[in-house]
Amino acid sequence: MAAEEDYSTQIEPKILEKYKIMKCLGKGSYGIVWKGKHKLTGEIMAIKKNFDAFRNKTDAQRTYREITILRELQNHPNIVKLHNVIQAKENKDIYLIFDCMDTDLHAVIKKGNILLDVHKRYILYQILKATKYIHSGNVIHRDLKPSNILLDSQCSVKLCDFGLARSLGKIEDEHCDLTQYVVTRWYRAPEIFLGYQYTKCVDMWSVGCILGEMLLGKALFPGTSCIHQMELILRIIGEPSKQNMDEIDNVYRRVLIVKPRDRSSLEELLPDAPPDALDLMGKLLVFNPEQRLTAEEALCHPYISGFHEVNEPVLDHNVVLPVNDDTQLSVHEYRKLLDELTRQLRQRSIREHLMTGCNSASKILQQESSPLPCNMDLNQRLITRISNPITHAITYIGAGASLKEKDSLLGKHHDKEPFGAASSSKVADRKAGHHEEGNQAPVANDEHPKQPIKESLKK
Repeated sequence: MAAEEDYSTQIEPKILEKYKIMKCLGKGSYGIVWKGKHKLTGEIMAIKKNFDAFRNKTDAQRTYREITILRELQNHPNIVKLHNVIQAKENKDIYLIFDCMDTDLHAVIKKGNILLDVHKRYILYQILKATKYIHSGNVIHRDLKPSNILLDSQCSVKLCDFGLARSLGKIEDEHCDLTQYVVTRWYRAPEIFLGYQYTKCVDMWSVGCILGEMLLGKALFPGTSCIHQMELILRIIGEPSKQNMDEIDNVYRRVLIVKPRDRSSLEELLPDAPPDALDLMGKLLVFNPEQRLTAEEALCHPYISGFHEVNEPVLDHNVVLPVNDDTQLSVHEYRKLLDELTRQLRQRSIREHLMTGCNSASKILQQESSPLPCNMDLNQRLITRISNPITHAITYIGAGASLKEKDSLLGKHHDKEPFGAASSSKVADRKAGHHEEGNQAPVANDEHPKQPIKESLKK
């Protein structure tokens, strides 16, 4: 048995006083994430250490922006909750305490053909529900991509990483100049490449790319440069209309509109995709942002309408940052603002722990013994019934199961076309890619993805 790792040299003592560190989830050049258990409440948390969060004005602004916006969006079930912010003793590093999830969508897609059709629909529904909530507060996420979509074994979604998010809370902010250095290139809308003023519609383009990646099993537009990216996009969605081309008003922008050498279509690229999925993608991946579906409109689309509820939550106010986001403050000023934010979050965290600490053990036991809480709506109950095997399949397939065993886990017959080609590649390392084995349960038969979603779920 391996000796327990000593985290005392990596983690602030005040963190170790409150949390038992269970494992390292991932590490990058800007930070490291651990899985930890709160010693008082027993809650499992993700503890993210941002290295030298105030090394320069840009990093300080991003840290402050993420904490401020997450505090405003904390009450939505599909947005990761920031529970606490703890500054290191030397006031250099900063620790963010988040909900802990099993994995992320990027890691799941990389594993191969694990997701059933109904899982993809349910995941997209939750992404759109969270996006609608964000947009209702006049906020743009600006970095929607599979690795920023956290998942658990029940296919529950939480959006994360709001470091690039932008508040358009004031009316004048809706018409301000926004940087084009946002959104990972593969999920970036055409208007960002062209340097035009952009809106919340850029998030909807990213959602279309995410849906395409779930269906294709890899990135839809994996461009290696801005020009190559535009070429890949135009190969699928077609060249802009004459009216759209007339609006491109300089030579540089026209250079980006490279006529593709060969044309394709979503139907040719995804011949096995359900028609309603292709229809939704076609209405999200539109060159003209004004013609794209909004999050609210997309939620009514037949592809996910089986999950859509009339009274899905929205914010009743615009999210307005305490400081103008167009003006970059000094590192010292951001540090002072963050000190006040940290104090407020700490007070809230103390109140929550006082309210829940005494009863946490009994609540955890009740949750574990009640797989279908009585307040779940019908769609959630149905999803719970069929989605338990997902993390079991992730872990088992990763351990080298045979094709027959893989098909059995996913409820498929072995005499059908296997997905071996898609699952043969090595799994990329992911910063949050740990998986806990779930309970194996009957999986819905996915032979007829064109059936209405509720009928498919009942199976």
